Amino acid sequence: MPVLLSELPVDVWTARAAAHEARIDRWTTPHRERRRQGRTHPVLDFLFTYYSETPGRLRRWHPGPGVALAGPAPHSDWRWYVTDGATVHLDADAFAADRGDTVRFVRRLLAATASRPASTGCFGLHEWAMVYRDTGTRHAIPLRLGRAGTDEVVEAHQIRCTHVDAFRFFTPDAVGRNRLQPTRETQPELEQPGCLHAGMDLYKWAYKLSPATPGDLVADCFELAVEVRELDMRASPYDLSGHGYEPVAIETPEGKAEYVAAQRVFAELGAVLRQRLIDVCDQLLLGG
Repeated sequence: MPVLLSELPVDVWTARAAAHEARIDRWTTPHRERRRQGRTHPVLDFLFTYYSETPGRLRRWHPGPGVALAGPAPHSDWRWYVTDGATVHLDADAFAADRGDTVRFVRRLLAATASRPASTGCFGLHEWAMVYRDTGTRHAIPLRLGRAGTDEVVEAHQIRCTHVDAFRFFTPDAVGRNRLQPTRETQPELEQPGCLHAGMDLYKWAYKLSPATPGDLVADCFELAVEVRELDMRASPYDLSGHGYEPVAIETPEGKAEYVAAQRVFAELGAVLRQRLIDVCDQLLLGG
Protein backbone atom coordinates (compact mmCIF):
# COMPACT_ATOMS: atom_id res chain seq x y z
CA MET A 1 0.00 0.00 0.00
CA PRO A 2 1.54 3.37 -0.98
CA VAL A 3 2.46 5.73 1.83
CA LEU A 4 0.33 8.88 1.97
CA LEU A 5 2.50 11.98 2.04
CA SER A 6 1.67 15.24 3.77
CA GLU A 7 2.45 18.07 1.34
CA LEU A 8 4.00 21.34 2.53
CA PRO A 9 3.45 24.46 0.39
CA VAL A 10 6.55 26.33 -0.75
CA ASP A 11 6.07 29.24 1.65
CA VAL A 12 5.72 26.90 4.63
CA TRP A 13 8.73 24.69 4.07
CA THR A 14 11.00 27.54 2.98
CA ALA A 15 10.11 29.42 6.18
CA ARG A 16 10.90 26.32 8.23
CA ALA A 17 14.20 25.85 6.43
CA ALA A 18 15.16 29.48 7.01
CA ALA A 19 14.22 29.27 10.69
CA HIS A 20 16.33 26.12 11.04
CA GLU A 21 19.34 27.78 9.43
CA ALA A 22 19.05 30.80 11.72
CA ARG A 23 18.71 28.56 14.76
CA ILE A 24 21.82 26.57 13.86
CA ASP A 25 23.80 29.67 12.82
CA ARG A 26 23.68 30.82 16.43
CA TRP A 27 26.22 28.08 17.13
CA THR A 28 27.96 27.45 13.83
CA THR A 29 28.76 31.07 12.98
CA PRO A 30 30.87 31.67 16.12
CA HIS A 31 32.52 28.27 15.61
CA ARG A 32 33.49 29.13 12.04
CA GLU A 33 34.83 32.51 13.20
CA ARG A 34 36.95 30.89 15.91
CA ARG A 35 38.40 28.50 13.37
CA ARG A 36 39.15 31.37 11.00
CA GLN A 37 41.00 33.18 13.78
CA GLY A 38 42.81 30.04 14.98
CA ARG A 39 41.07 30.13 18.37
CA THR A 40 39.59 27.22 20.32
CA HIS A 41 36.80 26.92 22.85
CA PRO A 42 37.22 24.26 25.57
CA VAL A 43 33.49 23.67 25.94
CA LEU A 44 31.73 24.32 22.64
CA ASP A 45 34.30 22.97 20.17
CA PHE A 46 33.39 19.51 21.45
CA LEU A 47 30.09 19.73 19.56
CA PHE A 48 32.00 20.03 16.28
CA THR A 49 35.09 17.90 16.92
CA TYR A 50 33.98 14.93 19.00
CA TYR A 51 30.75 14.77 16.99
CA SER A 52 31.36 14.30 13.29
CA GLU A 53 28.48 16.26 11.76
CA THR A 54 29.80 19.27 9.86
CA PRO A 55 28.31 22.75 10.36
CA GLY A 56 27.19 22.72 6.73
CA ARG A 57 25.26 19.46 7.02
CA LEU A 58 23.83 20.49 10.38
CA ARG A 59 22.51 23.65 8.76
CA ARG A 60 20.50 21.69 6.18
CA TRP A 61 16.83 21.39 7.01
CA HIS A 62 15.08 18.10 6.27
CA PRO A 63 11.32 17.50 6.45
CA GLY A 64 11.59 13.88 7.61
CA PRO A 65 9.75 10.84 6.24
CA GLY A 66 6.18 11.13 5.06
CA VAL A 67 6.45 14.80 4.05
CA ALA A 68 6.51 16.10 0.47
CA LEU A 69 7.80 19.54 -0.48
CA ALA A 70 5.85 21.42 -3.14
CA GLY A 71 7.63 23.32 -5.86
CA PRO A 72 11.31 23.18 -6.76
CA ALA A 73 13.45 22.29 -3.75
CA PRO A 74 17.22 21.85 -3.34
CA HIS A 75 16.45 18.51 -1.73
CA SER A 76 15.90 17.03 -5.20
CA ASP A 77 19.67 16.89 -5.66
CA TRP A 78 20.37 15.34 -2.26
CA ARG A 79 20.85 11.65 -1.62
CA TRP A 80 17.75 9.58 -0.81
CA TYR A 81 15.34 12.20 -2.14
CA VAL A 82 13.07 11.61 -5.14
CA THR A 83 10.97 13.90 -7.30
CA ASP A 84 7.38 12.88 -7.83
CA GLY A 85 5.62 15.22 -10.21
CA ALA A 86 5.75 18.69 -8.68
CA THR A 87 6.94 17.54 -5.24
CA VAL A 88 10.11 16.24 -3.63
CA HIS A 89 10.24 13.81 -0.71
CA LEU A 90 12.54 11.46 1.14
CA ASP A 91 12.55 7.94 -0.28
CA ALA A 92 12.22 6.28 3.11
CA ASP A 93 12.30 2.78 1.65
CA ALA A 94 15.59 3.45 -0.13
CA PHE A 95 17.06 4.99 3.02
CA ALA A 96 15.96 2.00 5.11
CA ALA A 97 17.39 -0.40 2.52
CA ASP A 98 20.78 1.35 2.63
CA ARG A 99 20.93 2.24 6.31
CA GLY A 100 18.70 -0.39 7.89
CA ASP A 101 21.43 -1.82 10.13
CA THR A 102 22.11 1.63 11.56
CA VAL A 103 18.40 2.31 12.09
CA ARG A 104 17.94 -0.99 13.91
CA PHE A 105 21.01 -0.46 16.11
CA VAL A 106 19.95 3.06 17.06
CA ARG A 107 16.43 1.94 17.85
CA ARG A 108 17.63 -0.97 19.97
CA LEU A 109 20.00 1.26 21.94
CA LEU A 110 17.50 4.05 22.47
CA ALA A 111 14.68 1.71 23.48
CA ALA A 112 16.94 -0.13 25.92
CA THR A 113 18.06 3.15 27.45
CA ALA A 114 14.49 4.39 27.74
CA SER A 115 13.46 1.20 29.56
CA ARG A 116 15.71 1.95 32.55
CA PRO A 117 15.36 4.41 35.41
CA ALA A 118 17.73 7.36 35.44
CA SER A 119 20.75 6.89 37.70
CA THR A 120 21.98 10.20 39.12
CA GLY A 121 24.80 9.22 41.48
CA CYS A 122 27.83 9.63 39.22
CA PHE A 123 28.40 13.37 39.93
CA GLY A 124 30.28 13.82 36.66
CA LEU A 125 33.37 12.07 37.96
CA HIS A 126 34.18 10.70 34.51
CA GLU A 127 35.92 13.97 33.67
CA TRP A 128 37.98 13.72 36.84
CA ALA A 129 38.90 10.12 36.01
CA MET A 130 40.27 11.29 32.67
CA VAL A 131 43.06 13.23 34.42
CA TYR A 132 43.54 11.07 37.52
CA ARG A 133 47.22 10.59 38.37
CA ASP A 134 48.23 11.95 34.99
CA THR A 135 50.91 14.54 34.32
CA GLY A 136 48.89 16.19 31.55
CA THR A 137 45.30 17.25 30.95
CA ARG A 138 42.90 16.91 28.04
CA HIS A 139 42.54 20.69 27.82
CA ALA A 140 45.06 23.53 28.11
CA ILE A 141 43.26 24.81 31.20
CA PRO A 142 44.42 24.68 34.84
CA LEU A 143 42.80 22.27 37.27
CA ARG A 144 40.55 24.05 39.73
CA LEU A 145 41.88 22.12 42.76
CA GLY A 146 45.35 21.44 41.40
CA ARG A 147 46.82 18.03 40.64
CA ALA A 148 46.83 16.64 44.20
CA GLY A 149 43.38 18.02 45.01
CA THR A 150 41.92 16.52 41.85
CA ASP A 151 43.31 13.08 42.66
CA GLU A 152 41.94 13.34 46.21
CA VAL A 153 38.41 13.93 44.87
CA VAL A 154 38.63 10.81 42.71
CA GLU A 155 39.95 8.73 45.61
CA ALA A 156 37.18 9.95 47.93
CA HIS A 157 34.40 8.70 45.64
CA GLN A 158 33.23 5.53 43.98
CA ILE A 159 33.14 6.08 40.22
CA ARG A 160 29.96 4.80 38.56
CA CYS A 161 30.40 5.60 34.87
CA THR A 162 28.12 3.56 32.58
CA HIS A 163 29.08 5.16 29.27
CA VAL A 164 31.73 3.49 27.11
CA ASP A 165 32.69 6.67 25.27
CA ALA A 166 33.50 8.40 28.54
CA PHE A 167 35.12 5.36 30.12
CA ARG A 168 37.49 4.82 27.22
CA PHE A 169 39.25 8.10 28.07
CA PHE A 170 39.93 7.16 31.70
CA THR A 171 43.58 7.18 32.70
CA PRO A 172 45.06 3.72 33.36
CA ASP A 173 45.00 4.32 37.12
CA ALA A 174 41.33 5.31 37.00
CA VAL A 175 40.06 2.32 35.00
CA GLY A 176 40.07 -0.08 37.93
CA ARG A 177 38.32 2.44 40.17
CA ASN A 178 35.14 2.34 38.04
CA ARG A 179 32.41 0.07 39.36
CA LEU A 180 31.68 -1.09 35.80
CA GLN A 181 33.86 -1.80 32.80
CA PRO A 182 31.70 -0.61 29.86
CA THR A 183 32.46 -1.91 26.37
CA ARG A 184 30.93 -1.26 22.96
CA GLU A 185 29.32 -4.69 23.12
CA THR A 186 27.66 -3.99 26.49
CA GLN A 187 26.52 -0.47 25.56
CA PRO A 188 22.86 -1.46 24.98
CA GLU A 189 22.84 -3.21 28.37
CA LEU A 190 24.45 -0.36 30.35
CA GLU A 191 23.27 2.89 28.77
CA GLN A 192 20.91 4.73 31.11
CA PRO A 193 18.96 7.99 30.74
CA GLY A 194 20.58 9.83 33.65
CA CYS A 195 23.99 9.74 31.96
CA LEU A 196 25.01 13.12 30.59
CA HIS A 197 26.84 11.53 27.68
CA ALA A 198 23.78 9.46 26.77
CA GLY A 199 21.84 12.72 26.65
CA MET A 200 24.45 14.44 24.49
CA ASP A 201 24.59 11.42 22.20
CA LEU A 202 20.95 11.90 21.23
CA TYR A 203 22.38 14.49 18.89
CA LYS A 204 24.72 11.88 17.41
CA TRP A 205 21.88 9.45 16.77
CA ALA A 206 19.78 12.24 15.27
CA TYR A 207 22.38 13.11 12.65
CA LYS A 208 23.32 9.46 12.08
CA LEU A 209 19.72 9.01 10.93
CA SER A 210 19.87 12.11 8.72
CA PRO A 211 18.29 12.99 6.34
CA ALA A 212 15.45 10.94 7.76
CA THR A 213 15.46 12.95 11.01
CA PRO A 214 13.28 16.07 10.78
CA GLY A 215 15.32 19.25 11.06
CA ASP A 216 13.58 20.47 14.20
CA LEU A 217 14.42 17.22 15.98
CA VAL A 218 18.09 17.44 15.01
CA ALA A 219 18.19 21.04 16.27
CA ASP A 220 16.42 20.10 19.51
CA CYS A 221 18.96 17.33 20.14
CA PHE A 222 21.85 19.64 19.28
CA GLU A 223 20.69 22.34 21.68
CA LEU A 224 20.24 19.79 24.46
CA ALA A 225 23.78 18.58 23.78
CA VAL A 226 25.05 22.16 24.16
CA GLU A 227 23.36 22.55 27.55
CA VAL A 228 24.53 19.15 28.77
CA ARG A 229 28.08 19.82 27.60
CA GLU A 230 28.16 23.04 29.58
CA LEU A 231 27.12 21.23 32.77
CA ASP A 232 29.57 18.44 32.02
CA MET A 233 32.46 20.89 31.90
CA ARG A 234 31.27 23.10 34.75
CA ALA A 235 31.31 19.98 36.94
CA SER A 236 34.71 18.92 35.62
CA PRO A 237 38.04 19.51 37.43
CA TYR A 238 38.93 22.39 35.10
CA ASP A 239 38.88 26.06 36.04
CA LEU A 240 36.69 27.57 33.32
CA SER A 241 36.00 30.87 35.05
CA GLY A 242 38.09 32.66 32.44
CA HIS A 243 35.59 31.46 29.82
CA GLY A 244 32.58 32.65 31.80
CA TYR A 245 31.56 29.32 33.37
CA GLU A 246 30.91 29.07 37.10
CA PRO A 247 31.97 25.72 38.55
CA VAL A 248 29.62 23.09 39.89
CA ALA A 249 31.80 21.97 42.80
CA ILE A 250 30.81 18.30 42.92
CA GLU A 251 33.32 17.71 45.72
CA THR A 252 30.88 19.54 48.04
CA PRO A 253 27.35 18.56 49.16
CA GLU A 254 25.96 21.72 47.56
CA GLY A 255 27.68 21.00 44.26
CA LYS A 256 26.44 17.42 44.26
CA ALA A 257 22.86 18.60 44.81
CA GLU A 258 23.15 21.16 42.00
CA TYR A 259 24.55 18.54 39.65
CA VAL A 260 21.86 15.96 40.40
CA ALA A 261 19.05 18.52 40.02
CA ALA A 262 20.31 19.51 36.57
CA GLN A 263 20.91 15.87 35.67
CA ARG A 264 17.28 15.03 36.41
CA VAL A 265 16.02 17.88 34.24
CA PHE A 266 18.23 16.74 31.36
CA ALA A 267 17.03 13.16 31.79
CA GLU A 268 13.41 14.33 31.44
CA LEU A 269 14.18 16.42 28.37
CA GLY A 270 16.20 13.59 26.88
CA ALA A 271 13.37 11.11 27.40
CA VAL A 272 11.10 13.15 25.11
CA LEU A 273 13.75 13.46 22.39
CA ARG A 274 14.68 9.79 22.70
CA GLN A 275 11.08 8.76 22.07
CA ARG A 276 10.87 11.07 19.05
CA LEU A 277 13.97 9.40 17.61
CA ILE A 278 12.50 5.96 18.28
CA ASP A 279 9.36 7.04 16.41
CA VAL A 280 11.50 8.05 13.42
CA CYS A 281 13.17 4.64 13.48
CA ASP A 282 9.81 2.88 13.62
CA GLN A 283 8.48 4.94 10.73
CA LEU A 284 11.49 3.98 8.64
CA LEU A 285 11.39 0.31 9.54
CA LEU A 286 7.66 0.09 8.93
CA GLY A 287 7.97 1.51 5.44
CA GLY A 288 8.07 5.31 5.52
